[in-house]
Amino acid sequence: MRKKPPFRADHVGSLLRPPALKQARAEIEGDLQRTVHSSDHKPATKLRPLEDAAILDAVALQERVGLQSITDGDFRRRSWYQDFILALDNTAVRFEIGPLSFADDKGNRATTPQICIERKLRRKRPIMVDSFAFLRKATKQTPKVTMPAPTEVHFFGGRNVIDRSAYPDLDEFWSDLLTAYREEIADLAAAGCSYFQFDNCSLALLCDPKFREAFAREGEDPRALAGRYVDVLNSLFDAKPDGCTFAMHLCRGNKSGQWLGTGGYDYIADLVFERVKLDALFLEYDSPRAGDFRPLRHVPKGCDVVLGLVSSKTPQLETHEDLKKRLGEAEKYISLDQVCLSPQCGFASSFPGNPLTIADQEAKLRRVVDVAESVWR
Repeated sequence: MRKKPPFRADHVGSLLRPPALKQARAEIEGDLQRTVHSSDHKPATKLRPLEDAAILDAVALQERVGLQSITDGDFRRRSWYQDFILALDNTAVRFEIGPLSFADDKGNRATTPQICIERKLRRKRPIMVDSFAFLRKATKQTPKVTMPAPTEVHFFGGRNVIDRSAYPDLDEFWSDLLTAYREEIADLAAAGCSYFQFDNCSLALLCDPKFREAFAREGEDPRALAGRYVDVLNSLFDAKPDGCTFAMHLCRGNKSGQWLGTGGYDYIADLVFERVKLDALFLEYDSPRAGDFRPLRHVPKGCDVVLGLVSSKTPQLETHEDLKKRLGEAEKYISLDQVCLSPQCGFASSFPGNPLTIADQEAKLRRVVDVAESVWR
């Protein structure tokens, strides 16, 4: 097995909260559908003892099943990106439901968070350094930090949610945002972080025709938008600290077992897989919505692919045989030397979590490790 990330058995990061922590968070958060501004978003310090204990248990779970990359499960966050963005001054998150909202197999829809930039972006202080320091002390394995990719700040709402008086020129918006990200990454690296994962819905969702049509109606060329996002990401990734691994997870949405988009990676594979300067890509391949493996032919040597073949959305446990069969299908387009295995997404991208039990989650993580050990001896 590998000594450095990404590991043959890896995972996206978020984990199911234990009931006591989930209930305590729900009581503090209240109505999750209200608009939340950075000015009124404060860390829930009264949750700290519960979070600390739950994170130690989560670390023990990850180590027990044999994972080499360890996260804090996002236990200090309400969701995978809201807390990070709201830690930047002059931001807000509001909630809407519409044709581009989360859905499940039965067509049920739920609200989608929308990021708003109200004035100039500023990062006054480190966002995740304290949380990382706690995690680093809790494990002898490799601690991983996950954060939303900067493109997410633009994607959910586009130009309409970025204040025009603050940013008449979007180039200045991107410059301020990337400055905040570079500062955070530098502080995390100084604290000892060597494994970073950037969670990205924007590029994967542009593979869905309904998202492309939505941007076209706003006067955006979806293909040009994808190219612009690649340039933004590379501008950030060029600042990778020495000795660090940068990975990006391409996600089609994940909330309480629901998703946002469908479609294979064909639309973006040449732009993203070939051009983005990354060490690894985490790709969702847990259902027919993800398309086939042919886009993997665009992944260059030197970039690893972590195939998300195990679903974090349902309790059904994938078999060893099916997972090995799918790895064999992927091998037609990419060498298994470049491949690792993981769940397709986190188990709780927002604190309520997906419709699985913690026992289901552990079984799936153990299955990932067992299959990886049998394939890559």
